[in-house]
Amino acid sequence: MVFVEGGRFAMGSERFYPEEGPVRSVAVDGFRIDRAPVTNRAFAQFVAETGYRTVAEHDPDPALYPGADPAVLRAGSVVFHEPASPADPAARGAWWRFVPGACWHRPDGVHDLSEDRMDHPVVHVAHADAAAYAAWAGKALPSEAEWEFAARGGIDGADYAWGDDFSPDGRRMANTWAGRFPFRDAAATGEYGTSPVGRYPANGYGLVDMIGNVWEWTDDFWSSRRESGGSAGTCCVVANPRITDPAASFDPQQPAIRIPRKVLKGGSHMCAPNYCRRYRPAARHPEMIDSATTHIGFRCIRRVGVDAGETASTPVKGAA
Repeated sequence: MVFVEGGRFAMGSERFYPEEGPVRSVAVDGFRIDRAPVTNRAFAQFVAETGYRTVAEHDPDPALYPGADPAVLRAGSVVFHEPASPADPAARGAWWRFVPGACWHRPDGVHDLSEDRMDHPVVHVAHADAAAYAAWAGKALPSEAEWEFAARGGIDGADYAWGDDFSPDGRRMANTWAGRFPFRDAAATGEYGTSPVGRYPANGYGLVDMIGNVWEWTDDFWSSRRESGGSAGTCCVVANPRITDPAASFDPQQPAIRIPRKVLKGGSHMCAPNYCRRYRPAARHPEMIDSATTHIGFRCIRRVGVDAGETASTPVKGAA
């Protein structure tokens, strides 16, 4: 873990998606945060010691999904399948498929994890799975404000975690989609799918993969944020904000499904300029807490305050 000294910053953005605004002044206390997303190796240790089974490994409760076909209410998860060409029917948006048997240790629903993927971020984890791991590790999931403060790496107000240039001097700074989503571009520089944690440059706090690779769960319920008080450049500073009301997070487009949504941050390996420019600290996305996919993971924090002798970016012991 890395110690991040607290402070004040301008949270949000008004230059990209409406749900990111308004920009407002926020202060957070110091905390320790995992240097990288939780890996398959670390999650495997948790499962080995506790016998834990993830949400994706249980059959869904039919009462939570009124009108759903019982045939699809099976243990499994959602897997991304990229279309082969614009003529492929999947090119019209059907690239997400529910795959029975898909879960953290069988990401595609067919093949078990291989050793060369053990240092990739764990995926197919619902919010409850991330919270269970955090509790086992003696940690917690970050609030949205804590996560965004850490992702900015000490650069306040910049579009990206490393500044305002997406590719400074042509350098890839995060694992995002190489080419025009959802097609693989053989001529593009990059990779597809998750990558081992730490392959791309760390931010100013020494944290890796805060942007790209996998979306990360926070512990805040989703809100439109427009109703939030405080704005940047004023005397109104919101200290350690938390959104704890699940009722306001329900998806208005699916009124029959009363499953709360929480905030995901950071974007993933599937973000691309033509599809999803959410590879930024201010970006945010609502996700139902039961959701598990091939591009959602998490990292943990410890809220400890400023320990004597610690300074920003001081590594401390703890499972990553």
